[in-house]
Amino acid sequence: MNEDIIHNLFPVPVYQTYRESGLDSTEKKEIEDIVDEGMIPNLNRYYTNNSYIFDTKLKNLKEFCEQKVKSYVDEIIRPKQDLEFYITQSWLNVTKPGGAHQTHAHNNSIISGAFYIRTDIGQTITCYNIHKNCLPAIEIEQLDSPWGNASCIFPVTDGQLMLFPSWLSHGVTPNPNQTKDVISLSFNTFVRGSLGKYHELNQLILQ
Repeated sequence: MNEDIIHNLFPVPVYQTYRESGLDSTEKKEIEDIVDEGMIPNLNRYYTNNSYIFDTKLKNLKEFCEQKVKSYVDEIIRPKQDLEFYITQSWLNVTKPGGAHQTHAHNNSIISGAFYIRTDIGQTITCYNIHKNCLPAIEIEQLDSPWGNASCIFPVTDGQLMLFPSWLSHGVTPNPNQTKDVISLSFNTFVRGSLGKYHELNQLILQ
């Protein structure tokens, strides 16, 4: 008997997980020190002068993020080759009450992450459907549907980690109910190893 089937082609993986332990006193002090080193304004938010904070600080948090990046790679990318995914740049974001992050993606990265250190009621991150840009300029008002949504909004809480393909457009819309600074840690990743094949003339060795 034939049945009507809707195939969900080419889904975009957004990996959400949590760190069970909160920040310890050493981590809180290191975060304060990083902020005290200086902040760079960027429209409605600030980010730290130090954009390689995992190189010298927050060792345990770095290990947690690395473990979850490995889970993402093993479950989603599933490479045949022996590849090492590693964190490149890492920095803190401070969003003032009512502030926002403009829509953006992360260049020169494969997987990007956002770990939420301090959030506020109603804080979210929004991911945008890139396929909307490929549709004809015909606007049809829709009821809620997974097939036509232009964006997806994720509530965020303290200790939450989001991992996603670096090309995925995302941002933070202003939260009118926000009463305190929101602090998050963002990072990018790249890969070491051999990509492609020698005899197919597309080998790339990254060290």
